[in-house]
Amino acid sequence: MNEMYIVAFNSTHHAIRTDKVLNEKDIKVTTLPTPREISSSCGISVRFLESDMDTVINSLEENEILYHGIFKVSRLSGGKKEITKLR
Repeated sequence: MNEMYIVAFNSTHHAIRTDKVLNEKDIKVTTLPTPREISSSCGISVRFLESDMDTVINSLEENEILYHGIFKVSRLSGGKKEITKLR
């Protein structure tokens, strides 16, 4: 099972700002399309490592960046996805 952690946003502006803020802190992130199962409002999410969860949350709060949610996306056998909202 493959897992990834993502922050989904209501605005592309917030996704781009988060990417910039986290890159400045040397946090490895990747922007990617938001899975349809999570949201259809903003097409961009930011993927990060589980080990960076606290830094990501603190950075969002410190910079007052609004977000839709933080999710764990697990790929199950057969190509299915299991999505868990963490925050």
